[in-house]
Amino acid sequence: MTVYDLARRLPAVAELRALCRALAALDVVLSPDDDDRYHLYDTAWAPGEELASMRDGAGNEYSVVFTAAGAYVRGFDHESPMSPYATDDEQPWPGVLDAVPEVFRKCVAEPAFSDESGTPCVTVCLWREHRDTGWQHGVIEFPGGGGDGAGWMFALLADGTPEAFQKWAQGYYEKPIDLDAVRHVYAGYPLTANVVTALNPATTLAAIADSVAATGYPLR
Repeated sequence: MTVYDLARRLPAVAELRALCRALAALDVVLSPDDDDRYHLYDTAWAPGEELASMRDGAGNEYSVVFTAAGAYVRGFDHESPMSPYATDDEQPWPGVLDAVPEVFRKCVAEPAFSDESGTPCVTVCLWREHRDTGWQHGVIEFPGGGGDGAGWMFALLADGTPEAFQKWAQGYYEKPIDLDAVRHVYAGYPLTANVVTALNPATTLAAIADSVAATGYPLR
């Protein structure tokens, strides 16, 4: 799957925001003592903006910036042949960022999404304004030796099902994950003490309430 396929599978902006919050809340419950979680959601990223992000600890990451205009998505697979560090000119792959509209250009230049020299760390880029009927991306000629990393980086966002999260989380956390509890969170229902216990008996709703609230996910 490349960015072309991902554009057809990502949900609309509002649904994507809700899914990203659910992922971040689930990771808070499953990993309450880890400040460097896999999925994060920052409701105070910037004035009028929220940020969903993923970092796998191996140099791969994605960011989803929710703005008043819509949403900007970028992903960076550091092993992709489309990485700036794999190209002769050490610049983003042709077409990945060229067509980003002005309303999202500041996201392209965002220092948090670039290296110390100001080069954007990106192999995947999409955007969607509220007026758009689908996700947009540049015109890209992909290299023969590999893709942009969209398939594995955004798998949970593209699939969007509790079953996909359960399968991923059981592999990542190496323990059983209660599917009904995951379904509760994916549905956007307020997090309860019983759901927290079903997901992680080692913590409590009171212990993680502030961290969950910081993601914007509702609690009861």
